[in-house]
Amino acid sequence: MKNYFLDNPDIQFHLKHQDLDRMIRWHEDDFAEFPAYPQAPENEGDAREGYALVLSLVGELCARCLGPKAGEVDQQGTLLKDNEVIFPAPTQRAWELFAQAELLGFSLPRKYGGLHFPATILCMAQEMIARGDPSFLNFGLQQDIALAINKFASEEQKEDCLPRLARGEWDASMILTEPEAGSDLQAVSLRAVQDDRGQWRLNGVKRFITNGCGKLALVLARSEPEAPGGRGLSFFLYRREEGMTIRRLEHKMGIRGTATCELQFNQAPAELLGERKRGLTKYTIWLLNCARLGIAAQGIGIAEAAWREARTYAEKRIQFGRPIGEFPAVYEMLARMQVELEAGRSLLYTASRCVDLSEALESYLEKHPEQKPGLIDEKKKYGNYASFLTPLVKAYASEMANRAASAAVQVHGGSGYMKEFAVERLFRDARVTNIYEGTTQMQVAAALRGLLSGTAELLLDELDGGDYPHAPELPPKIRRARQIFQEAFALAKEKGDDRQFLSFHARRLSEMAGELIMAYLLLGDAHSGPDKLKIASLFIAGLEPRIRFLAELVKEEGEAFLENRLF
Repeated sequence: MKNYFLDNPDIQFHLKHQDLDRMIRWHEDDFAEFPAYPQAPENEGDAREGYALVLSLVGELCARCLGPKAGEVDQQGTLLKDNEVIFPAPTQRAWELFAQAELLGFSLPRKYGGLHFPATILCMAQEMIARGDPSFLNFGLQQDIALAINKFASEEQKEDCLPRLARGEWDASMILTEPEAGSDLQAVSLRAVQDDRGQWRLNGVKRFITNGCGKLALVLARSEPEAPGGRGLSFFLYRREEGMTIRRLEHKMGIRGTATCELQFNQAPAELLGERKRGLTKYTIWLLNCARLGIAAQGIGIAEAAWREARTYAEKRIQFGRPIGEFPAVYEMLARMQVELEAGRSLLYTASRCVDLSEALESYLEKHPEQKPGLIDEKKKYGNYASFLTPLVKAYASEMANRAASAAVQVHGGSGYMKEFAVERLFRDARVTNIYEGTTQMQVAAALRGLLSGTAELLLDELDGGDYPHAPELPPKIRRARQIFQEAFALAKEKGDDRQFLSFHARRLSEMAGELIMAYLLLGDAHSGPDKLKIASLFIAGLEPRIRFLAELVKEEGEAFLENRLF
């Protein structure tokens, strides 16, 4: 039987070779829950074995229930009837199977019925799910919402909601976007007011809400009408009752197996989550970063599916007497897809590991304050790395997924344009990844802060200090490319006093930094043997030309565009 974990040696490679032991120890609070919970690991090796077993189960379900049915789900889409969303039958069945397998509490603490798995392992699961059917988004939403409730809600709210989420009795959504507040969430206008009994009531419209039909939701609303911008926003826990109407389902290009809803709230009862006025500045930002990591994993999964479809087709399609994969033009497309895919995967799991280290240390130091002097600097470092790498990998993985899906259609030729082939659907599904949970333009603006703060330089210095005896000729190539980047970055900062020049070049600067980081990561992966060394060598061979091209644009193009405005 097919299994999306067992047939993917690269995911298995990262599970085996990622430096996870310290994170596991802190995440598990020195294994304090063993043996009170049967699933709790006794040590780091036990934890890794548990991760592999569960990922194998996820891989089996994806190969059996998601991948073979993705085309049917796409064709059927979702329906709205009597204020309820009707999902395609295969989607409903997949949800039931994930619940029966006790996977819906993937990231939740064990005391609420969860598996207590870290973000890195969650990303591996989300990647496999996206390879099967990118529209099966409820699994990821379940984790994001549950984690936010676990981190910020009261104990009473946790005890009420989290076990139901873990069992799959409730599904979830995050309700943020409005018709006039997309990327600019400070403009949210949905009102939250307290009635005479102190009950919060929600009134207004939300739009583009993934799984807005969910039984439980986190809602960003304006609780302080006199406070401008984000300072007037709070976060609310909403259990679906009377008072909310699904006005319509959006008719989408892709990910048609999930419902994207427009919602009308009319005196809908809700509970405050956390503190007033912190809805955007604290809770939404944290939740969005969780979601962005998940979208990066979705992009990697789509790219994996597209690459596999293209490679299989190129091996079987005979033209001019031989498989088209033997022609250099086609081989180059397939090779570039594989190299970019593995680079993105290394970046994803590095970003998620930094998130895990930061979150695990925060929790660990709350329980062991006596260890703060020795660990507080590490927590700060990994928090800074996570804040920089999360938008960086979301931007890279989503753009790469679009390139991979487009290339897969091209490899298929005319057949790829037809709905009978999976790549047509993957092409449509990929398109939203660089739009939702923050467009690429928003991500590179966030990554620019990591460049300006010096976080990127610290990370590059750390990577450059690694030991690479297996490929001594490659580090000098990366260093030459880095020098070109540093010169371009210095020029951008010099010309960017008013921030307009820097903002114009944010994407080029962040792409250069990302290329350098991925080069070092692939070089580190190449310790394992010749296959990984080939990937690293191919990526690094074109690194300096790619960096030089982007650097020349920073030097020459920015002022021309800014001085010769067309509109």
